[in-house]
Amino acid sequence: MALPTATKEDKGRYRPEPSVLTALKTPRILTREVLAGLVVALALIPEAISFSIIAGVDPRAGLFSSFVMAVSIAFLGGRPAMITAATGAIALVIAPVARDYGLDYFIATVLLAGVFQILLAVFGVARLMRFIPRSVMVGFVNALAILIFMAQVPELIGVPWMVYPLVAVGLLIMVFIPKITKVIPAPLVSIALVTAAAVVFSINVPAVGDKGELPRSLPELFIPNVPLTWGTFTIIAPFALAMALVGLMESLMTAKLVDDVTDTHSNKTRESWGQGVANLLSGLFGGMGGCAMIGQTMINVKASGARTRISTFLAGVFLLALIVVLGDIVAIIPMAALVAVMIMVSVGTFDWHSIKPSTLRRMPKSETTVMVITVAVVVATHNLAVGVVVGVFVASVMFVRRVSHLIDVRREITEQDGARIAHYTVEGQLLFASSNDLTTMFEYADDPDRVIIDLTRSHIWDASTVAALDAIETKYEQHGKTVELVGMNEFTTGFHARLTGGLGNGH
Repeated sequence: MALPTATKEDKGRYRPEPSVLTALKTPRILTREVLAGLVVALALIPEAISFSIIAGVDPRAGLFSSFVMAVSIAFLGGRPAMITAATGAIALVIAPVARDYGLDYFIATVLLAGVFQILLAVFGVARLMRFIPRSVMVGFVNALAILIFMAQVPELIGVPWMVYPLVAVGLLIMVFIPKITKVIPAPLVSIALVTAAAVVFSINVPAVGDKGELPRSLPELFIPNVPLTWGTFTIIAPFALAMALVGLMESLMTAKLVDDVTDTHSNKTRESWGQGVANLLSGLFGGMGGCAMIGQTMINVKASGARTRISTFLAGVFLLALIVVLGDIVAIIPMAALVAVMIMVSVGTFDWHSIKPSTLRRMPKSETTVMVITVAVVVATHNLAVGVVVGVFVASVMFVRRVSHLIDVRREITEQDGARIAHYTVEGQLLFASSNDLTTMFEYADDPDRVIIDLTRSHIWDASTVAALDAIETKYEQHGKTVELVGMNEFTTGFHARLTGGLGNGH
């Protein structure tokens, strides 16, 4: 089956502005992209090491994975300026494989997850994004901001007291530097100045090097030594499928978030199979796999102002250069500098408008409930995908409940040629939630012999409604009365004609 191709209209719609060519020709834009990539690379290092530890593998697996995925997604992805690398969500999902079966099975799981993501892209999983309500999206963003902040808390507990003033200085720099200049990203200035202060004044605080040893060599091709049997597949497939789904959901949600921030469109289908190929390449070089990183993407897009694939590509290149060539320098960067950057990202990511009293008063209670539940589930499980699924489910239930009360049946007795007629007007969307009560809204015993049901202002959506209408006709026939359905639109007429009488309700 061929991958979905973009039409001419799609290509115009997805064309990024500014383009890579424009950025290369414009020194101001190029400088911004290069510096943004450097900031992201610095922020990626401690996180990649931490995620490797969570997954139970060597730090090199997370660092090499981040390099390979950032570079490859810069060419393959459908969302310019989005950062893909090793992530905590993926680490949590596949950690049991490394623990119980070893590194070879772990890498095989990453490779299979990449294949699954490509297949899901082929079958159009990206189109499901349109079914995610705004309230879930807001909850997703707010939960993400909370998780980013929570991830910094361990770096602020049980540490030397000088960590706190360094974090405070870093935050102040990022608040005031944009008021002076936006040529150099504020996070980069903050990291440089805080690091310089720690070195000049010999301040002894936790540094990047304390997270784990940085690799001194380039990544090498890694083919997992696992038997190609059904037994192997049954071991790794559940973890690979979970990784594929979590990775795609987080990546597509991040792409949607960047679309909103930049007011541009992105090709979600391309992003889906691009993520799959990036995971395949990551696995082939011994990486732990990953997906889009919302925190680093927000550093890149919101804090640094990057807009093109150049920043994503250079984030990967700088990452490799920093850990292999400049590892000794990177190792002395205080964690306080990076904590300050991530706190600022957390504050900037949170949708403060969503919790304003004026907003809460205007917003329907069901929308606010969905947002709060999404946040609560994500924070409780530390899994963005689970929170989104639960949020969509709750939103769906509330929508169905709301729709079920949006039908109206009005009865009117008229006379025609001296005969009395019961004329019912049905108004609203008829589906399983609303049509279940439809049969109770008619006066079967008291109505005259002829009954007209006018469906001009309604629409039939499912078999439950057809079954309900059949049941109504059957009840009237049992009373020796005739029923006439009128006013159905073209779709409703065809749908009703195809199913009526064949649903086992005795009509």
